Amino acid sequence: MKIGKMTILVVFALALTFFAGIAFYSSMPEHMATHWNAKGQVDGWMQKSAGLFVVPTIALFTVLLLYGVLLVDPLRKNIRKFMVYYEGLILSLAVFLLAAHLFVIAWNLGAKFSMNVFMPLAMGSLFFAVGAVLPNLRPNWFMGIRTPWTLSDEAVWVRTHRVGGLVFKAAAVVVLFGAVWPAHALWFVVVPVLGASLFAVFYSLYLYRKPRKC
Repeated sequence: MKIGKMTILVVFALALTFFAGIAFYSSMPEHMATHWNAKGQVDGWMQKSAGLFVVPTIALFTVLLLYGVLLVDPLRKNIRKFMVYYEGLILSLAVFLLAAHLFVIAWNLGAKFSMNVFMPLAMGSLFFAVGAVLPNLRPNWFMGIRTPWTLSDEAVWVRTHRVGGLVFKAAAVVVLFGAVWPAHALWFVVVPVLGASLFAVFYSLYLYRKPRKC
């Protein structure tokens, strides 16, 4: 597979994630905050030897898994048709994890930003990227709105992803408002995303059954 600019950007994002852990290792407390509850309060700690590298490791394995799909998906030829968008989504996820990693590092260095402000901004941006990519996806077994009805009918797949992209973008905008009302940030993240996902599922069912009613 040819290594393009998008692949290089993905590798760069991963490298920055690991580099940040190495660069700030000596500055971290021995036990660093690594988890926040729905109220934005710290409720989990880890030794810095683990805390600084858990997110980079997750990012690395996630990226490898998503690239590995190209080797095993029976419909991998379809993936190559929208490869630039596929890699764009991988890059968005890598940047999201990098941002989360830098947030944890900054918080432990003394910059006490609110997790309930950061997370809606980060999640909203990620879901907007998902919404932008969805209309460009074609049938495959690992990415997209994969329901029995989209996988059974390519026309249903195309229409579901076209409308689903708009719905996910709208949901992402709602998620961003969680940063304005941090006390309710969890609801601003969960409800729009769950709503958009359920809409996509039932919309695909509606499209699949519609021709059979005529």
